[in-house]
Amino acid sequence: MLRRIFQPLWVLLALIFLIEAWLWDHLEPIVARVVEWIPLRAFKAWLAERVDTLSPAMTLIVFIVPVIPLFPLKMFGLWLLANEYWISAVAILVFAKFLGLGVAAFIFDVTRPKLLQMAWFEKLYDWVMMLRTTARAMVDPIILRIKEAMGAGGWSSRLLRMIQHFRKRVREAR
Repeated sequence: MLRRIFQPLWVLLALIFLIEAWLWDHLEPIVARVVEWIPLRAFKAWLAERVDTLSPAMTLIVFIVPVIPLFPLKMFGLWLLANEYWISAVAILVFAKFLGLGVAAFIFDVTRPKLLQMAWFEKLYDWVMMLRTTARAMVDPIILRIKEAMGAGGWSSRLLRMIQHFRKRVREAR
């Protein structure tokens, strides 16, 4: 009974995790293109040389510190949200999210070998990769059912009935 109650929460958390993973996977190549386009390739090589001279613990600081300046930007986005500047708030928060993931992907690409030398970080990395696989296994059947319900022609009446049924269940739960 308890498992049935918490299953939607777990699916939602899995979806959020997979969206983050999807953004990470898709921002990393974009960041790589930006590195090629802007003369960041030399910066990346310089940073890699400096990281090679650092201990793994110091490399962790190099990985974490670049994301810290985004915190005030996110707070500004929340302030905009609190003051009902919806479009500006969403734009700032989405920009901060993409910028933060892009910077983290760039820095992680440089620091990964050194970070994985720390046993606890390697275990954490393996756990996150396992969690990603588990989330994918949890969400894939739902996505498959949605795709099947949509059919080849787009939105089908069956999918619309499923949505209506879901909305009815939500209203009844209130």
